[in-house]
Amino acid sequence: MIPAPVTIAIHTFGQDAREDLIADVRAGLTATPKTLPPRWLYDERGSELFDAITQLPEYYLTRVEAEILRRVASEVIAAVAPEELVELGSGSARKTRMLIDAARGGRLGLFVPVDISETTLQQTARRIAADFPGLSVYAIVGDFAEHLDRIPRYGRQLVAFLGSTIGNFDDAERRVFLDHVRALLQPNDAFLLGVDLVKDEAELVAAYDDAEGVTADFNRNVLRVLNRELAADFDPAAFDHVARFDRDRSRIEMHLRSRWRQRVRLPGVGLTVEFAAGELLMTEISVKFTRASLERALHESNFALTRWYTDAQEQFALCLCMPRVGSGSR
Repeated sequence: MIPAPVTIAIHTFGQDAREDLIADVRAGLTATPKTLPPRWLYDERGSELFDAITQLPEYYLTRVEAEILRRVASEVIAAVAPEELVELGSGSARKTRMLIDAARGGRLGLFVPVDISETTLQQTARRIAADFPGLSVYAIVGDFAEHLDRIPRYGRQLVAFLGSTIGNFDDAERRVFLDHVRALLQPNDAFLLGVDLVKDEAELVAAYDDAEGVTADFNRNVLRVLNRELAADFDPAAFDHVARFDRDRSRIEMHLRSRWRQRVRLPGVGLTVEFAAGELLMTEISVKFTRASLERALHESNFALTRWYTDAQEQFALCLCMPRVGSGSR
């Protein structure tokens, strides 16, 4: 369906966030070791803290990815000639603006940002529509791991997944996600993927444990979310922020470490949880890639890596991927 010259549609699909939170908390805090999905870090305060993280000197990822995108946006648009740009986990769409700007005067007619935060998405949709007259915006509030089938098709698609967010998936989750993206795409569509690359361990850890403590505050924010939404009685000050690199799995892990033995009540879940002194609660992983490891993952989901863009220091890469010819969608 051809959109109107300027359209802002905000769609929320079938998710009861509270029920999802309860299910995730019940599963994660009764597991061994304890875990929480990273999605619950990003309430309004969490999103603000993450934006602050991206401005920190230690957090090279956003800065370097933006530098690469600034250099290659026109080339990507020329290679794909998209009529529709989809961004998964769009947030403020700050970097994606470079792609939209490069597509001015071309065939791009529809921007589809997908994000879990309705507040952020409302702001993003309206700013993009105001700044790019004639571009329609169809915003989807939902989980990009679950709601790809709700994305409308206007024409040839360029699907962007930036910020190395794919690193938040473990191996099995990443395979399922890539399979779902592949199923979304038709033969002339493309997938633009941002990935963080393996590098010096100290540099990696510093990006997730900054000197100002912003990342620590961001990590503890998940406890505030549980207190607010589930009437829990977490004391955020009773947990230390821990970031470490698991070399065998090629990933950064973020944890909250209990400073002493404690008991936490979560009436909204009907749980009481015991923490031993020094016990870890894992809140996020961030897998780091080499070109070879990424190509293997893409190949398993019937993608071909067609263009590899990186910076001079090879800290980060933008990868333009196409459906493999003859592979079919899954």
